[in-house]
Amino acid sequence: MAAMESAIEDLKDEQVPPCLYWPVDKVADWIEEQGFPYYRACITTNMIDGRKLITLDASHLPTIGITDFEHIKIIAKGIRDLLMIEEPDWTRSISVPPRSNLGMYLERKSHNGKNLDGITFKSFMLNLKDTKWQPPLSNHCLILPRS
Repeated sequence: MAAMESAIEDLKDEQVPPCLYWPVDKVADWIEEQGFPYYRACITTNMIDGRKLITLDASHLPTIGITDFEHIKIIAKGIRDLLMIEEPDWTRSISVPPRSNLGMYLERKSHNGKNLDGITFKSFMLNLKDTKWQPPLSNHCLILPRS
């Protein structure tokens, strides 16, 4: 599926955040609407489009020039709201699957490439159904009997 066709199909799906397909100027407009017009240059200089916006969290914002901690908190929350993802729960057990299906899809779409450009949330979910999540190191903790 071509990139444009996958974008059209994704934009029809209510579960996929539209910001995934924003161009750099739309992301810069959004940052201005959040009350931070002086960060427009940070967005445009670093070419932050919708796919790169997915990867921005509080720890990445200083690398693009957003260094005020209060601003970082507000912008990071705004990005989570745009992406329809919840705030990280630092008390989660490692035995719980690591991300939501949407979170895994957004992580996948944050990369570029012919195969990734053509992926839609629907096709991602069809391929995901057969996978089984295993806790970290589940196959590496085999205890062997003493010889």
